[in-house]
Amino acid sequence: MRTTQAIIHLDNLIHNIEIVKKQIPPGVKICMAVKADAYGHGAISISRAAIDAGVQCLGVAAVEEAAELRDAGIACPIILFSLPLPGEIPALFYYRIIPVVASKEFVLLCNQEGKRNNSILDVHLKIDTGMGRIGCHPEDAAAIAQTIKECRYVNMGGICTHFPGSDLKDNSFAHSQVRLFDNIIQQIKENGIDPGIIHAANSRAIINMPEACYDMVRPGILLYGYYPSKEQKRSFNVKPVMELKAKISFIKTVPPDTPISYGMTYRTKRMTKIATISVGYGDGYSRLLSNRGEMLIKGKRYPIAGRVCMDQCMVDIGLTSDIALYDDVTLFGPPPAPTAEEIADIMETIPYEVTCLITKRVPRTYVAA
Repeated sequence: MRTTQAIIHLDNLIHNIEIVKKQIPPGVKICMAVKADAYGHGAISISRAAIDAGVQCLGVAAVEEAAELRDAGIACPIILFSLPLPGEIPALFYYRIIPVVASKEFVLLCNQEGKRNNSILDVHLKIDTGMGRIGCHPEDAAAIAQTIKECRYVNMGGICTHFPGSDLKDNSFAHSQVRLFDNIIQQIKENGIDPGIIHAANSRAIINMPEACYDMVRPGILLYGYYPSKEQKRSFNVKPVMELKAKISFIKTVPPDTPISYGMTYRTKRMTKIATISVGYGDGYSRLLSNRGEMLIKGKRYPIAGRVCMDQCMVDIGLTSDIALYDDVTLFGPPPAPTAEEIADIMETIPYEVTCLITKRVPRTYVAA
Protein backbone atom coordinates (compact mmCIF):
# COMPACT_ATOMS: atom_id res chain seq x y z
CA MET A 1 0.00 0.00 0.00
CA ARG A 2 1.23 3.49 -0.83
CA THR A 3 2.54 5.61 1.99
CA THR A 4 0.31 8.44 0.82
CA GLN A 5 -3.17 7.85 2.25
CA ALA A 6 -6.42 9.68 2.83
CA ILE A 7 -7.49 8.85 6.36
CA ILE A 8 -11.27 9.08 6.64
CA HIS A 9 -12.42 9.74 10.20
CA LEU A 10 -15.85 8.14 10.40
CA ASP A 11 -16.28 9.32 13.99
CA ASN A 12 -16.06 12.91 12.72
CA LEU A 13 -18.66 12.12 10.05
CA ILE A 14 -21.04 10.76 12.68
CA HIS A 15 -20.35 13.81 14.88
CA ASN A 16 -21.28 16.12 11.98
CA ILE A 17 -24.46 14.16 11.23
CA GLU A 18 -25.51 14.47 14.87
CA ILE A 19 -25.00 18.24 14.69
CA VAL A 20 -27.32 18.48 11.67
CA LYS A 21 -29.91 16.27 13.38
CA LYS A 22 -30.00 18.67 16.31
CA GLN A 23 -30.35 21.67 14.01
CA ILE A 24 -33.30 20.48 11.95
CA PRO A 25 -36.87 20.02 13.25
CA PRO A 26 -37.95 16.57 14.50
CA GLY A 27 -39.12 14.26 11.74
CA VAL A 28 -37.19 16.03 8.99
CA LYS A 29 -35.20 13.53 6.91
CA ILE A 30 -31.59 13.85 5.82
CA CYS A 31 -30.49 13.22 2.24
CA MET A 32 -26.70 13.23 2.28
CA ALA A 33 -24.89 14.31 -0.88
CA VAL A 34 -22.46 11.52 -1.78
CA LYS A 35 -21.89 12.60 -5.37
CA ALA A 36 -18.33 12.79 -6.75
CA ASP A 37 -17.36 9.73 -4.68
CA ALA A 38 -18.67 11.43 -1.54
CA TYR A 39 -16.64 14.57 -2.23
CA GLY A 40 -13.56 12.37 -2.59
CA HIS A 41 -14.10 10.47 0.67
CA GLY A 42 -15.33 7.20 -0.87
CA ALA A 43 -19.05 6.91 -1.60
CA ILE A 44 -19.68 3.31 -0.54
CA SER A 45 -18.02 3.45 2.87
CA ILE A 46 -19.32 6.95 3.61
CA SER A 47 -22.86 5.96 2.61
CA ARG A 48 -22.85 2.89 4.83
CA ALA A 49 -21.59 4.86 7.82
CA ALA A 50 -24.08 7.66 7.19
CA ILE A 51 -27.04 5.28 6.96
CA ASP A 52 -25.96 3.61 10.20
CA ALA A 53 -25.89 7.10 11.76
CA GLY A 54 -29.48 7.83 10.74
CA VAL A 55 -29.27 9.33 7.23
CA GLN A 56 -32.36 8.15 5.32
CA CYS A 57 -31.52 9.08 1.73
CA LEU A 58 -28.49 9.64 -0.52
CA GLY A 59 -27.91 12.12 -3.34
CA VAL A 60 -25.77 11.52 -6.42
CA ALA A 61 -25.03 13.37 -9.65
CA ALA A 62 -24.73 10.48 -12.13
CA VAL A 63 -26.57 7.25 -12.82
CA GLU A 64 -23.27 5.40 -12.55
CA GLU A 65 -22.79 6.73 -9.02
CA ALA A 66 -26.17 5.36 -7.97
CA ALA A 67 -25.49 2.04 -9.69
CA GLU A 68 -22.25 1.68 -7.75
CA LEU A 69 -24.13 2.12 -4.47
CA ARG A 70 -26.84 -0.35 -5.44
CA ASP A 71 -24.25 -2.91 -6.56
CA ALA A 72 -22.65 -2.53 -3.12
CA GLY A 73 -25.94 -3.52 -1.49
CA ILE A 74 -27.12 -0.07 -0.41
CA ALA A 75 -30.91 -0.13 -0.46
CA CYS A 76 -32.04 3.29 0.82
CA PRO A 77 -33.65 5.87 -1.51
CA ILE A 78 -31.14 7.48 -3.89
CA ILE A 79 -31.96 10.78 -5.60
CA LEU A 80 -30.27 11.73 -8.86
CA PHE A 81 -29.64 15.48 -8.50
CA SER A 82 -28.69 15.98 -12.16
CA LEU A 83 -31.03 15.48 -15.11
CA PRO A 84 -30.53 12.07 -16.76
CA LEU A 85 -30.49 11.48 -20.49
CA PRO A 86 -33.35 9.60 -22.19
CA GLY A 87 -31.04 6.65 -22.80
CA GLU A 88 -30.50 6.33 -19.05
CA ILE A 89 -34.19 5.90 -18.22
CA PRO A 90 -34.07 2.05 -18.18
CA ALA A 91 -31.29 2.25 -15.57
CA LEU A 92 -33.47 4.48 -13.39
CA PHE A 93 -36.00 1.67 -13.15
CA TYR A 94 -33.43 -1.11 -12.84
CA TYR A 95 -31.46 0.54 -10.03
CA ARG A 96 -34.49 2.17 -8.35
CA ILE A 97 -33.08 5.68 -8.77
CA ILE A 98 -35.28 8.70 -8.08
CA PRO A 99 -34.56 11.31 -10.77
CA VAL A 100 -35.37 14.98 -10.61
CA VAL A 101 -37.50 15.94 -13.61
CA ALA A 102 -38.14 19.31 -15.21
CA SER A 103 -40.22 18.72 -18.34
CA LYS A 104 -43.41 16.99 -19.48
CA GLU A 105 -41.46 15.31 -22.29
CA PHE A 106 -39.11 13.50 -19.93
CA VAL A 107 -41.95 12.48 -17.63
CA LEU A 108 -43.76 10.90 -20.60
CA LEU A 109 -40.60 9.03 -21.63
CA CYS A 110 -40.35 7.62 -18.11
CA ASN A 111 -43.99 6.60 -18.27
CA GLN A 112 -43.39 4.76 -21.55
CA GLU A 113 -40.52 2.81 -20.00
CA GLY A 114 -42.61 2.02 -16.94
CA LYS A 115 -45.38 0.66 -19.15
CA ARG A 116 -42.82 -1.45 -21.03
CA ASN A 117 -41.59 -3.17 -17.87
CA ASN A 118 -44.76 -2.77 -15.77
CA SER A 119 -43.13 -0.81 -12.95
CA ILE A 120 -43.56 2.60 -11.36
CA LEU A 121 -40.82 5.22 -11.02
CA ASP A 122 -40.80 7.84 -8.28
CA VAL A 123 -39.68 11.25 -9.54
CA HIS A 124 -39.10 14.61 -7.86
CA LEU A 125 -40.18 17.73 -9.70
CA LYS A 126 -37.28 20.21 -9.79
CA ILE A 127 -38.21 23.90 -9.93
CA ASP A 128 -35.75 26.65 -10.77
CA THR A 129 -36.58 29.41 -8.31
CA GLY A 130 -33.34 31.31 -8.91
CA MET A 131 -30.35 28.99 -9.28
CA GLY A 132 -30.44 29.31 -13.07
CA ARG A 133 -29.12 25.80 -13.60
CA ILE A 134 -31.69 23.01 -14.00
CA GLY A 135 -35.36 22.91 -13.13
CA CYS A 136 -38.57 24.02 -14.78
CA HIS A 137 -39.80 27.59 -14.85
CA PRO A 138 -42.04 28.28 -11.83
CA GLU A 139 -44.99 29.03 -14.11
CA ASP A 140 -44.68 25.56 -15.70
CA ALA A 141 -44.51 23.57 -12.46
CA ALA A 142 -48.24 22.99 -11.95
CA ALA A 143 -48.71 21.69 -15.50
CA ILE A 144 -45.78 19.27 -15.18
CA ALA A 145 -47.13 18.09 -11.82
CA GLN A 146 -50.48 17.44 -13.53
CA THR A 147 -48.73 15.40 -16.21
CA ILE A 148 -47.04 13.31 -13.52
CA LYS A 149 -50.40 12.75 -11.82
CA GLU A 150 -51.95 11.55 -15.08
CA CYS A 151 -49.14 9.05 -15.74
CA ARG A 152 -49.80 5.53 -14.51
CA TYR A 153 -46.16 4.52 -14.27
CA VAL A 154 -44.67 7.72 -12.81
CA ASN A 155 -45.31 8.81 -9.24
CA MET A 156 -44.85 12.28 -7.73
CA GLY A 157 -42.41 11.35 -4.99
CA GLY A 158 -41.32 14.87 -4.19
CA ILE A 159 -40.75 18.46 -5.19
CA CYS A 160 -37.56 20.45 -4.77
CA THR A 161 -35.54 23.56 -5.51
CA HIS A 162 -32.00 24.78 -4.85
CA PHE A 163 -30.43 27.90 -3.30
CA PRO A 164 -27.46 29.66 -4.94
CA GLY A 165 -26.86 32.18 -2.16
CA SER A 166 -28.32 31.12 1.18
CA ASP A 167 -24.85 31.45 2.75
CA LEU A 168 -24.51 35.15 1.92
CA LYS A 169 -24.72 37.82 4.60
CA ASP A 170 -27.65 39.23 2.67
CA ASN A 171 -29.79 36.19 1.96
CA SER A 172 -32.88 38.13 0.95
CA PHE A 173 -32.78 36.46 -2.47
CA ALA A 174 -32.95 33.02 -0.85
CA HIS A 175 -35.92 34.14 1.23
CA SER A 176 -37.67 35.30 -1.95
CA GLN A 177 -37.02 31.82 -3.37
CA VAL A 178 -38.73 30.26 -0.36
CA ARG A 179 -41.79 32.45 -0.88
CA LEU A 180 -41.95 31.54 -4.56
CA PHE A 181 -41.45 27.84 -3.79
CA ASP A 182 -44.19 27.93 -1.15
CA ASN A 183 -46.60 29.52 -3.64
CA ILE A 184 -45.90 26.80 -6.20
CA ILE A 185 -46.41 24.06 -3.63
CA GLN A 186 -49.71 25.61 -2.59
CA GLN A 187 -50.87 25.83 -6.21
CA ILE A 188 -50.03 22.17 -6.80
CA LYS A 189 -51.89 21.14 -3.65
CA GLU A 190 -54.92 23.21 -4.68
CA ASN A 191 -54.95 21.24 -7.93
CA GLY A 192 -55.46 18.09 -5.86
CA ILE A 193 -51.90 16.81 -6.22
CA ASP A 194 -49.82 15.53 -3.33
CA PRO A 195 -46.32 17.05 -3.85
CA GLY A 196 -44.67 14.25 -1.88
CA ILE A 197 -41.44 14.96 -0.01
CA ILE A 198 -40.65 18.69 -0.11
CA HIS A 199 -36.97 19.61 0.06
CA ALA A 200 -34.77 22.62 -0.62
CA ALA A 201 -32.17 23.19 2.11
CA ASN A 202 -28.52 22.50 1.34
CA SER A 203 -25.74 22.94 3.93
CA ARG A 204 -26.00 26.71 3.62
CA ALA A 205 -29.72 26.85 4.26
CA ILE A 206 -29.60 24.35 7.13
CA ILE A 207 -27.46 26.87 8.99
CA ASN A 208 -29.16 30.10 7.96
CA MET A 209 -32.75 29.29 7.01
CA PRO A 210 -34.62 26.88 9.30
CA GLU A 211 -37.88 27.73 7.50
CA ALA A 212 -36.46 26.00 4.40
CA CYS A 213 -36.03 22.58 6.03
CA TYR A 214 -39.50 21.33 4.91
CA ASP A 215 -39.66 17.49 4.92
CA MET A 216 -36.01 16.79 4.10
CA VAL A 217 -32.63 18.55 3.97
CA ARG A 218 -29.71 17.87 1.63
CA PRO A 219 -26.43 18.54 3.47
CA GLY A 220 -23.14 18.03 1.68
CA ILE A 221 -19.98 19.85 2.69
CA LEU A 222 -21.23 20.41 6.25
CA LEU A 223 -21.21 16.67 6.89
CA TYR A 224 -17.66 16.44 5.56
CA GLY A 225 -16.55 18.99 8.14
CA TYR A 226 -16.49 22.37 6.41
CA TYR A 227 -18.65 25.44 6.01
CA PRO A 228 -20.00 26.35 2.57
CA SER A 229 -18.42 29.80 2.51
CA LYS A 230 -16.43 32.36 4.44
CA GLU A 231 -19.58 34.39 5.00
CA GLN A 232 -21.31 31.53 6.79
CA LYS A 233 -21.74 31.99 10.53
CA ARG A 234 -19.62 29.44 12.40
CA SER A 235 -22.21 28.22 14.88
CA PHE A 236 -21.50 24.47 14.56
CA ASN A 237 -18.41 22.62 15.72
CA VAL A 238 -18.07 20.48 12.61
CA LYS A 239 -14.94 18.35 12.24
CA PRO A 240 -13.02 17.60 9.01
CA VAL A 241 -13.54 14.00 7.94
CA MET A 242 -10.59 13.64 5.53
CA GLU A 243 -6.94 13.76 6.55
CA LEU A 244 -4.34 13.52 3.79
CA LYS A 245 -1.07 11.98 4.99
CA ALA A 246 2.22 11.00 3.39
CA LYS A 247 5.77 10.19 4.49
CA ILE A 248 9.21 11.69 4.05
CA SER A 249 11.05 9.67 1.44
CA PHE A 250 14.38 11.55 1.43
CA ILE A 251 16.27 14.21 3.38
CA LYS A 252 19.39 16.05 2.32
CA THR A 253 21.42 19.00 3.58
CA VAL A 254 22.00 21.72 0.99
CA PRO A 255 24.01 24.98 0.97
CA PRO A 256 22.60 28.50 0.54
CA ASP A 257 21.24 29.46 -2.90
CA THR A 258 20.38 25.87 -3.85
CA PRO A 259 17.53 25.75 -6.40
CA ILE A 260 14.68 23.39 -5.55
CA SER A 261 12.29 21.68 -8.00
CA TYR A 262 11.15 22.51 -11.53
CA GLY A 263 11.67 26.03 -12.73
CA MET A 264 14.03 26.75 -9.80
CA THR A 265 11.40 29.05 -8.29
CA TYR A 266 12.73 28.42 -4.77
CA ARG A 267 16.32 28.98 -3.64
CA THR A 268 17.51 28.27 -0.15
CA LYS A 269 18.47 31.36 1.87
CA ARG A 270 20.83 29.47 4.20
CA MET A 271 22.24 26.02 4.74
CA THR A 272 19.21 23.87 5.45
CA LYS A 273 17.64 20.46 5.08
CA ILE A 274 15.17 19.71 2.32
CA ALA A 275 12.71 16.84 2.87
CA THR A 276 11.04 15.15 -0.08
CA ILE A 277 7.45 14.08 0.48
CA SER A 278 5.81 11.25 -1.44
CA VAL A 279 2.82 13.19 -2.75
CA GLY A 280 2.14 15.46 -5.72
CA TYR A 281 -0.48 16.84 -8.05
CA GLY A 282 -0.92 13.34 -9.50
CA ASP A 283 -2.47 12.55 -6.11
CA GLY A 284 -4.61 15.67 -6.21
CA TYR A 285 -2.36 17.88 -4.09
CA SER A 286 -2.52 20.98 -6.21
CA ARG A 287 0.44 22.58 -7.99
CA LEU A 288 -1.10 25.90 -6.92
CA LEU A 289 0.34 25.21 -3.48
CA SER A 290 3.90 25.52 -4.80
CA ASN A 291 5.96 27.85 -2.57
CA ARG A 292 2.76 28.76 -0.70
CA GLY A 293 1.42 25.80 1.23
CA GLU A 294 2.53 24.28 4.53
CA MET A 295 2.63 20.74 5.93
CA LEU A 296 2.47 19.46 9.50
CA ILE A 297 5.41 17.35 10.65
CA LYS A 298 5.86 16.38 14.31
CA GLY A 299 3.44 19.06 15.47
CA LYS A 300 5.02 21.94 13.52
CA ARG A 301 4.27 23.40 10.12
CA TYR A 302 6.92 23.66 7.43
CA PRO A 303 6.75 25.51 4.09
CA ILE A 304 6.64 23.89 0.68
CA ALA A 305 9.88 24.58 -1.16
CA GLY A 306 9.57 24.93 -4.91
CA ARG A 307 6.98 23.61 -7.28
CA VAL A 308 4.79 20.65 -6.41
CA CYS A 309 5.68 17.82 -8.82
CA MET A 310 3.38 15.12 -10.11
CA ASP A 311 4.41 12.54 -7.51
CA GLN A 312 6.58 14.40 -5.00
CA CYS A 313 7.11 17.75 -3.36
CA MET A 314 9.67 19.27 -1.03
CA VAL A 315 9.59 21.15 2.26
CA ASP A 316 12.29 23.20 3.95
CA ILE A 317 12.71 21.71 7.45
CA GLY A 318 15.73 23.73 8.58
CA LEU A 319 18.91 22.42 10.18
CA THR A 320 17.77 22.06 13.78
CA SER A 321 14.57 20.03 13.51
CA ASP A 322 14.50 16.44 14.74
CA ILE A 323 12.62 15.28 11.65
CA ALA A 324 13.78 11.92 10.33
CA LEU A 325 13.42 9.81 7.22
CA TYR A 326 9.99 8.16 6.89
CA ASP A 327 8.34 10.46 9.41
CA ASP A 328 4.63 11.08 8.88
CA VAL A 329 3.50 14.27 7.15
CA THR A 330 -0.05 15.68 7.29
CA LEU A 331 -0.96 17.75 4.26
CA PHE A 332 -4.43 18.67 5.46
CA GLY A 333 -7.03 17.51 7.92
CA PRO A 334 -8.28 18.37 11.39
CA PRO A 335 -6.25 21.09 13.18
CA PRO A 336 -3.45 21.65 13.99
CA ALA A 337 -2.80 20.54 10.41
CA PRO A 338 -3.77 22.92 7.62
CA THR A 339 -7.45 22.41 6.89
CA ALA A 340 -8.94 21.96 3.44
CA GLU A 341 -10.37 25.43 3.90
CA GLU A 342 -6.90 26.93 4.42
CA ILE A 343 -5.65 25.15 1.33
CA ALA A 344 -8.69 26.35 -0.59
CA ASP A 345 -7.88 29.93 0.37
CA ILE A 346 -4.38 29.57 -1.09
CA MET A 347 -5.80 28.01 -4.25
CA GLU A 348 -8.56 30.64 -4.43
CA THR A 349 -11.22 27.96 -4.47
CA ILE A 350 -13.49 26.15 -1.98
CA PRO A 351 -12.97 23.15 0.34
CA TYR A 352 -15.26 21.03 -1.86
CA GLU A 353 -12.66 21.11 -4.63
CA VAL A 354 -9.75 20.33 -2.32
CA THR A 355 -11.21 17.01 -1.15
CA CYS A 356 -12.68 16.13 -4.55
CA LEU A 357 -9.26 16.55 -6.17
CA ILE A 358 -7.69 13.68 -4.22
CA THR A 359 -7.28 11.02 -6.87
CA LYS A 360 -8.18 7.34 -6.90
CA ARG A 361 -4.55 6.29 -6.61
CA VAL A 362 -4.57 7.56 -3.02
CA PRO A 363 -5.91 4.72 -0.83
CA ARG A 364 -8.75 5.65 1.53
CA THR A 365 -8.35 4.23 5.02
CA TYR A 366 -11.45 4.35 7.22
CA VAL A 367 -10.99 4.74 10.95
CA ALA A 368 -13.33 5.23 13.90
CA ALA A 369 -12.62 6.43 17.40
